[in-house]
Amino acid sequence: MAHIVGGLASSHIPSIGAAIAKGTQQDPYWKPFFDSFPPIHEWLAQTQPDVAVVFYNDHGLNFFLDKMPTFSVGAAPEYRNADEGWGIPTLPPFKGTPELSWHLINHLIEQEFDITTCQEMWVDHAFTLPLKLFWPGAECPVLTVPVCINTVQFPMPSAQRCYKLGQAVGEAIRNWDSDKKVVVIGTGGLSHQLDGARAGHINKPFDLEFMKSLQDNPAWATQFSIHELVEKTGTQGVELVMWLAMRGALGDQVSTVHQNYHIPISNTAAGVMALATV
Repeated sequence: MAHIVGGLASSHIPSIGAAIAKGTQQDPYWKPFFDSFPPIHEWLAQTQPDVAVVFYNDHGLNFFLDKMPTFSVGAAPEYRNADEGWGIPTLPPFKGTPELSWHLINHLIEQEFDITTCQEMWVDHAFTLPLKLFWPGAECPVLTVPVCINTVQFPMPSAQRCYKLGQAVGEAIRNWDSDKKVVVIGTGGLSHQLDGARAGHINKPFDLEFMKSLQDNPAWATQFSIHELVEKTGTQGVELVMWLAMRGALGDQVSTVHQNYHIPISNTAAGVMALATV
């Protein structure tokens, strides 16, 4: 059976891609963020996962306000980058693994999750940037499965529902008849609001408590409704549910490989975390 080696989480701020494209990672503005990744690169070199299952949110690329599925799963042989122009200009296609995708889809539907199945899917910065940060080479060396969660338009799935989605995905991976090693990724956040009267809102105490909870009390954030999370973290801060889904997939016990928290990047609290399964 397949084995989950651990989980990764990172913010997916579009300007990160511009920094990579321009080679400015060691400029004073960017250095505290990019210096977080070498320890994770070392861990990935040791564990050598074969597949990355990525929880992320679509920014109007596949789904817009007239058609917004709550949960969707990619089942394509490859996923091409079609970013908005803020990030890395060009990237090779990301290789898919339809076998695992369909295994996840079937299991999730059996567990009463209503899934939109995407046999063609474009991916934007929410998907591409974390993969580029974790594997900075010319091409991403792992197979991928995109799992998209709506954090754009109400009604949104609750934190508890996203955590349960992650648990179901973890069950499916562990039941997959394969010898492949899988890493689960959650992208987005942390606290930020890009517009409105609270533009620039960052809640450092909440972010740090949330990151701590992922290690020893992963259900902690499920006590909050989506509206409470918006109040605490900002309208875009609800992207933290992707981190929560990632943690749900890992099982009961994890150990922390590395983590970092840095503010601000583009008025966003940028978090990075690597957790190993125990």
